[in-house]
Amino acid sequence: MSLNAVRRERELAEATDGRVVDVLVVGLGVTGAGAALDAASRGLSVAAVDAHDLAFGTSRWSSKLVHGGLRYLAKGQFGVAHESAVERGILMTTTAPHLIRPLPMLIPLTPLVSPSMAVLARAGILAGDKLRYAASTTREQLPRPRRLSATETLRMARGVRQHDLRGGLLSWDGQLEDDARLVVALARTAAGLGARILTRCRATTLHGDGAEIRDEQTGSTSSIKARTVINATGVWAAGLVPGIHLRPSRGSHLVLRAAALGNPSVALMAPIPGEGNRFVFALPQPDGLVYVGLTDEPAEGPVPDVPQPTDGEIGFLLDVINGVLEHPVDREDVVGSYAGLRPLLDAAGRTADISREHAVLTSPEGVVTIIGGKLTTYRRMAEDALDTALGQRDIEAPPCRTASLPLVGAGSTATLTATGVPERLIRRYGTEAGLVAADRSLLEPISESIPVTLAELRWGVEHEVALDADDLLDRRTRIGLVPADRAVALPSAEAALS
Repeated sequence: MSLNAVRRERELAEATDGRVVDVLVVGLGVTGAGAALDAASRGLSVAAVDAHDLAFGTSRWSSKLVHGGLRYLAKGQFGVAHESAVERGILMTTTAPHLIRPLPMLIPLTPLVSPSMAVLARAGILAGDKLRYAASTTREQLPRPRRLSATETLRMARGVRQHDLRGGLLSWDGQLEDDARLVVALARTAAGLGARILTRCRATTLHGDGAEIRDEQTGSTSSIKARTVINATGVWAAGLVPGIHLRPSRGSHLVLRAAALGNPSVALMAPIPGEGNRFVFALPQPDGLVYVGLTDEPAEGPVPDVPQPTDGEIGFLLDVINGVLEHPVDREDVVGSYAGLRPLLDAAGRTADISREHAVLTSPEGVVTIIGGKLTTYRRMAEDALDTALGQRDIEAPPCRTASLPLVGAGSTATLTATGVPERLIRRYGTEAGLVAADRSLLEPISESIPVTLAELRWGVEHEVALDADDLLDRRTRIGLVPADRAVALPSAEAALS
């Protein structure tokens, strides 16, 4: 299941030698990788290309949440909420239990939350728990929500504002260790079933029976022939298929040291003033960071490869989260930031109010495009896109089986905890952690500021991506593990591995 430069060169030559694959997937974010896995698991021949790297776009800039759709309940979008809860359960129990853990989420009942707001919030939390039950997710995965006293609230989150604190509302959701690692696991699992995963291959033209592509490493051009084509390029979809109208929405996050917020052991939910069902989250990460987000702002103009939070968004996030903190944080506490673009269908009103339900569109030439949705429901999105693509070309294949298909690394990791393998590797690599840590001399972090180990870099270069160690390290440090001016001063990762 290795994805490396040697395999890429071989499979690119095979994919462009004139043979016809059953399915060509364009875009290797979470939905595209999911579609490639779905098709390969049905026994179809698959080529999947991306102009950049795995999870280069929106899929790496998420909140790292696998959530059950509580916000959609408040909007009356019961179908989306139920679908989210079902897909969350599949991810937590089958697909990638090593990457997802239960996350306690706390709404502090400060004066910002009126008694009537607290009643509505608690009703929503209880409705979300009923969704958990309806989705067959057990209490072991997601414990029972409850009301906390002020003492219990402060025990879980010492940094919460104490004045007139009435307690808190505790609920549970899923937290993803690393969104890009989920995409890598999807791609590697698909590759293990025969899919050709081709990074740095840009599709320049799509048509119903294939695509023209350019190798971004060499500049050479060629064609891939296919019986059906799926466009899973997210916010870039309209650039490949005419007639698609998107309204991208930017979701921005700040990265802070956990100590600046009192080292919370729970996610904090701060209500956005004037919004009945929107919150800013402070999401604690295992490596001593907290992600604060997120915004929902229209992203006008050309789509950038790497979006950036605006100054206004940074101020907004700090202002809202400070509403629940005893000691406010400021811009000096921000060690990083990141933003991603949601591929929303164009609709009237605010982007925050546009439905997150996904859509499958078929062009006159027969290219199937999947847009909308969210990370949690990627599997269902991939299934719907592939079913549509196969149906409109009368391609026979077995039904989808990804709901019961574990990814590489999935399975019980309990036995690994006693082997001396670092917990961080177990969280990220699951049952493969022992293989990553085979050379114990490479288990030290590469610096005091960056928890990434040389063992991970070596594993990534040899098994996961067709790039060098410096590029891989850059992917791991972009979201605030170190400030940018310190990141560039690191010694060469390639040299460290040699």
